[in-house]
Formats: sequence, C-alpha cells, structure tokens
Amino acid sequence: MRLGNSLTLLVVGALCACASTKKPDEAPTVKSLEGRKIDVVTNRKLEGSEEKTIAAYQEFLKTAPRDPQRPEAMRRLGDLEMDSADSRAAVGQGSDGAPDYRAAIAHYADFLKSYPKDPGNDRVLYQLARAYEQGGDLETSLTTLDRLVKEYPKTQYRDEAQFRRGEILFSMRQYVKAELAYETVLRGDTRSPYYERSMYMHGWAVYKQGRVDDALNSFFRVLDLALAGRTAGDGGLDTIAGLSRADRELLEDTFRVTSLSLESLQGADSISTYMTAPLRHEYEFRVYQQLGELYIKQQRIKDAADTFAAFARRHPMDAQAPVLQARVIDIYQQGAFATLVLAAKKEYVAQYGANSEFRRANPAAWERIEPIVKTDLAELARQYHASAQKSKKTEDYEEAVHWYRDYLESFPSDPQAAQTRFLLAELLFEDKRFAEAAPEYEKAAYQYPRHAKSADAGYAALLAYGEQEKRITTGDSKTVQLAGVDSALRFARTFPDDPRGGAVLSNAAEKLYALHDPERALAVAQQVVALKPPAAAAQRRVGWTVIAHASFERGVFDRAEQAYGEVLALTPEKDPGRNELTERLAASIYKQGEQARADGKLREAVADFARVATAAPQSPVRATAEYDAAAALINLKDWDAAARTLEDFRQRYPTNPLQEEVGTKLAVVYVEKKQWALAAGEFEHLAATKKDPQIARDALWQAAELYEKAGARAPAARSYEHYVKQNPTPLEAAVEARYRLARLAKDDDDSARELAWMKDLLQADQAGGSGRTDRTRYLGATAALALAKPANVEYRKVALVEPLKVQLKLKKAKMEEALKSYGVAAEYGVADVATAATYQIAELYHDFGRALLASQRPKGLSTDELEQYNVMLEEQAYPFEEKAIEFHELNARRSANGIYDQWVRSSYVALSELRPVRYGKSERSEVAIDAIR
Repeated sequence: MRLGNSLTLLVVGALCACASTKKPDEAPTVKSLEGRKIDVVTNRKLEGSEEKTIAAYQEFLKTAPRDPQRPEAMRRLGDLEMDSADSRAAVGQGSDGAPDYRAAIAHYADFLKSYPKDPGNDRVLYQLARAYEQGGDLETSLTTLDRLVKEYPKTQYRDEAQFRRGEILFSMRQYVKAELAYETVLRGDTRSPYYERSMYMHGWAVYKQGRVDDALNSFFRVLDLALAGRTAGDGGLDTIAGLSRADRELLEDTFRVTSLSLESLQGADSISTYMTAPLRHEYEFRVYQQLGELYIKQQRIKDAADTFAAFARRHPMDAQAPVLQARVIDIYQQGAFATLVLAAKKEYVAQYGANSEFRRANPAAWERIEPIVKTDLAELARQYHASAQKSKKTEDYEEAVHWYRDYLESFPSDPQAAQTRFLLAELLFEDKRFAEAAPEYEKAAYQYPRHAKSADAGYAALLAYGEQEKRITTGDSKTVQLAGVDSALRFARTFPDDPRGGAVLSNAAEKLYALHDPERALAVAQQVVALKPPAAAAQRRVGWTVIAHASFERGVFDRAEQAYGEVLALTPEKDPGRNELTERLAASIYKQGEQARADGKLREAVADFARVATAAPQSPVRATAEYDAAAALINLKDWDAAARTLEDFRQRYPTNPLQEEVGTKLAVVYVEKKQWALAAGEFEHLAATKKDPQIARDALWQAAELYEKAGARAPAARSYEHYVKQNPTPLEAAVEARYRLARLAKDDDDSARELAWMKDLLQADQAGGSGRTDRTRYLGATAALALAKPANVEYRKVALVEPLKVQLKLKKAKMEEALKSYGVAAEYGVADVATAATYQIAELYHDFGRALLASQRPKGLSTDELEQYNVMLEEQAYPFEEKAIEFHELNARRSANGIYDQWVRSSYVALSELRPVRYGKSERSEVAIDAIR
C-alpha cells in the first residue's frame, strides 16, 4: 500500500475510534484498514425515534433560547447529528457517496460560539475535529485539534488528539510536527491505547525525515512492547501466541518498516547495534528473519541468505540459529543456485551435525532440526556422488565419501543407513578404492536387517576384493585373497538361495587352492558339486577341478581320478584345457601305480600303469607308465613281458628321454634270457649314446665281451677296437682290449693282425707311465714275448752257407734282433714270460753255436786245413754254448723261488745235455723241486 493513503486511512480510523465504543485493543491499525471490509446493510434508515429526537431538540432550542439546558441540548443535538452522519456513512448514504457531517459541524461550531468558556468545550472541540476529519476537511480538523490541545493541555482527550494530530500532519508530510505530536503521546501514560501506535508512527515520522537510526529506536520499542512476555515460535509471526488481530498486524507492519530501515543502513550488520536489552535477544532472530524475507521479496537472494546466516554466526548456540540457517538453504534452492546450496548445506551440517557443539548445548532444539541435518547429509552425499560420477575427480569422490561417512556416523540406526552404506561402497568402488569398498559392502550386507540390497552388497564386496587382488603387487596379496574368500563363504552362508552362490563358492574354492590351502579348498569345492539345485556346468567344473587337484596333492589318487573324469565330462571337446585335464587324469592313474609299487604290489602297479594307455592314450604319461611297468616286470623277473614292454616302448616312443634307460633295461633282460648278441647290441648302443664317459666305456666293454660270448668275433673285435680308440685310459682296460683283439685275430688265423695288436699293446704299456699295473705289465711282457717269436723265426731261416762271411753276419744280426726282443720280454720280470724269454735266449745262443759247428766248410781245404778250420769253429762256438748254459742256469735257479714252469723244466733238459755231469740226473731234481713246490 502507498504510505500516504495508509496514513490517511489510519487517521480516519483513529478519529472514528474516538467516538466509537470499541476497546483500545480492537482499534484499527494501518494494516487492518488496508484490507478492511465494512458490512453494509442496504436500505438502512434512521430509526424514527432518532429523527424525532433531533427534531425535538431543534424545537427545544427554538422555543427556549434562555433555558439553562440549552448548552446541553446543543451538545446533544450535535452528537445526534454526528451519530446520524456516522450511520449514513456506514451505509454509503450522503451526497456524492461522501459522509455529510455539516449539520454536526454547524451545531458544534454554534455551541463553541455561544459558549466559548464552557468547561466541556474540550469534548466539543474533540467531536468537532472528528466531524471535520470524517467529512474530509483534514486541515480544519487539524486546526480544531491544535486548539483543543492548546486550550486544554490536560484534557482527557489529549493522547488521542495528539495521535490524531500526528496522523493528519503525517498525511500532510509535515513529519517534524507529526513527530512532536507523537512524542507528546509518548511522554504520557504508557498504558494509553495510543502509546504503542504513537511509538510506531513516531518511528515513521522520523524515518520520513531520513533519520533512520532514530526511527529504528522507535520501531524496536514497538517490538519490545508487542513481544514482551510472549513465547517466540519457530515459524512466522502468526505463530506468536497471545496477539490480537490488530496487534499482529501492527507487529507485522513494524517488522516490515524495521526491515526497510535496516536495509537502508547496513542490513544485517546494523542489527546488533539495537540489541541492547535481554528482551530484544529473545526476538532478535525475528529481526534477521524479517529482514531476510524482505530481501527475498526484493529478489535479493544473496542478501537474504547472508542475513539469515548472520544470525547463525552471531548466535551459533541459539535455538533459532539452525532455523534461519535452514532458510538459507531454502532460498538458494528456490533460486536454483546449486553451488551456493551445496556450500550452505555443508556449513549447516558442520555447525549443527550430530557431533556438533550445538547438539550438546541444545538437545531439544537439535531434535527439531535432526530431519534437516539428516536430509542435508544425504543430499550432500548424493550431490557429490553424482558430481564424481560425472567429473571422475578425486576431490569429488573424497567429498562424497566424507558425507556418506558423516551420515552413517551420525545416524547409524536410521532406516536408510543400510542403503546409504551401500551407496558409500559403490562410490568407493567407482573411485577404484577397492580396499575401502569391500568392507563397506560387507557392512551393508551383514550388519543390518535384511534389505533389498543385502545380497547385492555381499556380492559386490567379492568384486571389490577381486579388483583389489589385481592391483596388489606386495606381500599383502595373500591377506587380501583370504579376506575375499572369507567374504565369499559368508555370502554363501547368508544367502544360500542366491543364484550367484555357485559362482561365489566355486571361485572361493579355486582361490583357496591357489593359496595352497587344499583342505579348505576341497571342503568348499564339495559344497559346489553338492548344491541343490545343481550349480551351472562351469561352476561344477571348477568344483570338480579343485577336488581333483586337492585330492591329487593329498595323495588320494583314486578320488582324483574320479574327479578328473567328472571335469572332463563337463569340458567341451574343443576346449583348449582338455589336454591338460587328460594329463591330470593320466597322472592320477599313474600315481596309483606308483603307490602300489611302493607297497610292493607290483602286479597291481603294472595293471595301473597299463590303465594309463586306456584312459589317456595320447598322454606323455603313458610312456612313463609303460616304462615303469617294464621296470616292475623286471623286478618280477617276468623277462618275456618285460622284453615285450620295453621293445614296444622303444618302437612307440623313439624320442622319449627314457629311451636312454630302455637300452640298459633291455640289456639286463636279454642277459637274463641269455640272448648274448641282443644284450651286446644294447650295450653297444648304450656306449654310443651315453654322455657319461664311465658308463659309455663300461657299456662298450660289456658289449665286446657279450659279443665274444655269443661267438660273434667280428662285432666283438669292432667293439674292442672302438674301446681302444675311444678310451686310451684307464691304461689297463685299453691294454686288455688290445690283448683281446690280438687273441681274436689269432682265432681268425690273422697272424699279421695279431702281431700288430701285440706291438700296439707293448707300445701302450711301455708309454703308460703311472697308469701301468701288474696286468698291463704282464700283458706287455706277453706281447713282447709274442713279438720276439717272428725275430726268432727270421733268425732260424738264415743258413750258414757260402758266402759264409755274409751269411754269418746276417745270422748274427738276426740273432741280435731276436735276443733284443726276448730281452724286452724278460725285462718285464713276469715269471712265466721271463722263463720263456730266458729259455729262448739260451736256445738262440745254443743254436748259434751249433750253427757255427754245422756251417758249410769252404771248398778246397786240405785235411789239415779242414781240421784246423774245425778247431777254429769249435773255439768260436764255445762262448755261445757257455752263454746258453748261463741263461739256462738262470732259468733253472728260478725254481728256488718257486717258479717251475715248462720253460724252467726245458732249461733243465737243455742243461742235462750241455752239462750232463752236473745236470744229468734231471728226474731227481724235478722231484726235489716238485717237493719244494
């Protein structure tokens, strides 16, 4: 409403109230007059008695000009005319629709003229001023009121008159005079019905003069009066108890102008200046509240919010602080200021949350705002959650997590706590904070009564553990995996009917197995395969796989075999993992064979090993099983079956590493079967394939011997030759091989080859150094003896015939060569070789002497010359005979050392011929020597 009109109406209303019978409490106010409705009774007429009374008084005044009652009759006639005009004004009668108070004015004016000194003229002036005002002549009304208060300063109408003067002056914009008029009322009785309204209008009058500070003093005094002793509600002014309609309207108007005044100053910053009394602190929040509402009407959203917030900052522990702070959030929301709404909610929760100082200071007030705190926390969490999902920024995720946690800590038993916990877990998962998400999911699933998201939360916890495992590279991996397994088992126990249970249990079983906990893995896997209704094929496959693996590791191979069979039945033919499963099945059967073998049940072991070929014919384990079956058959001395198995192995698995051992075993089997040539072939093969030189050397030697035993001289010789070529050491074996080669050559009547090997043998021994042994020396001596024989033969081929000198020289040279060879043999000191060599040396000397004596005589010698030539030959032959005797005696002396072989005996025979006197009795000597032996 426009101020001029409102004040005019107020003046009119106040003047009307003066003459009415209304109580002060019910007197009109600016607010009430603004929207006032008057019930008009149409066609209402003055009652006949009133008209008659007026007529009677008029008649009385005409007929009794001197009557003492004339003054009273004049006043009464004026009052009657005043009442009549009021009545007509109430029903809208009068000229041009305006009330007609001229008659009343005339009567009152006439009275004052006639009786200027009448003591009751203050009332007449009061009524006259009212009639002028009601008739619309405000200036005259003001003049009349000025006269009244001047001539009758103590009149009972003083407060009302001054109030009416102020109203009229205010409407005429004479604000200074109006202020003085109102001040006059204010200096009077504070119980006056016009005191409060004068205080209100005084503020307006001062406000209109631009003195806002002074105006506010008046307005706050009005508020002091209106709100004294009244309980302040949390809502608007209409929640204040004990106010009449007029009081409420006045209060509303006062707050409105107070807000306008504060606005013209520094807004909310100016309020504290006027909070000078405890009473005002009781309604201080309303001052902020009303100022904020004014700003809202002016669409000054930020100023409104700042005003509401100012009170909360000024009095954070006041019960009304959160009420006004909540209003900040409301107006930002209405203005769609999303950023400001967010900040305001954060401030609100921080100031008034469940753990705030405010709650401890005002528990009752906190109960009233608890729903707001709860709502704000939830909205903050959701807002930042949505922002994080959009922006993917860490700070947004952190904010959302903070508010979710704050909500859950503040309202742990709230019906929405479980859902909120789930959202928190979801948020952490989205931010890849899986280590934090997993336990939050678990809390959502298991710490609250069953709810719509219980199972989903429990399953999501498993996903979080899974993601966490993928990212852990430290030693904590096992800890995380075990936690995930425990969570999975808890899920299965808690939600036994959940369709995801099979997958959860199978995954847990698989993980426990990977964590080297076969006992628990086996127990969980058995749950999987026992589920009713059955788990999906893929999950049963995992379960049986874990049962198979765990049983295998525990050594329960028959159970493992069964489980692998189940797995294979669930595995598609083209599945790439099928081959490995088949291998596992084969291994399970094979291990049963090993167990039977370890228990000494060799026939059972052979049967299990044989089953591998049936269950997994393409498995590499089959080869091992067949080999082990052969080994078991060997231990059983089932040579025929062992031979068949080994021969099959050799043919079936030519590249198998075990082929290296097959030859050894076949060699043993062939030896046991007395198949020497086959055995020799195996040893020869071993010699060619074994990397260990010792094994290869021994195998080659055995092959050569077995070939000899089989009568296969050519392969035997080949083997010995390979041996000599490949194994120059140890010397003894190499020399022995040469000896055997010489012997084989001899058996083949290949003397040249025999002598070649004997010569090679002798050279090997003589160059053997520290490697020489008694055996090499013996064989070396034997070879030397054998090599001397050809020289002996060559010597004996030379005949002493003409030309004697040439032949003699040649024969002597041949003898020397033979002697040298026999000397080499004799030097070895090997008894039987030494005796033979000594004997042959003696015989060479003996033969040379005889050859000289029997040599061809030169032709043409005379008898004397011939005799002389013969004597000379005897002289030449004698030393050779002595040498022969010397060596035969050397041989004979060996009998004293217990050596009495054929060569010693032969020397004795030779000596008996050469020295019959000494050695003629050979039989006795032989007996004596035999006795010594």
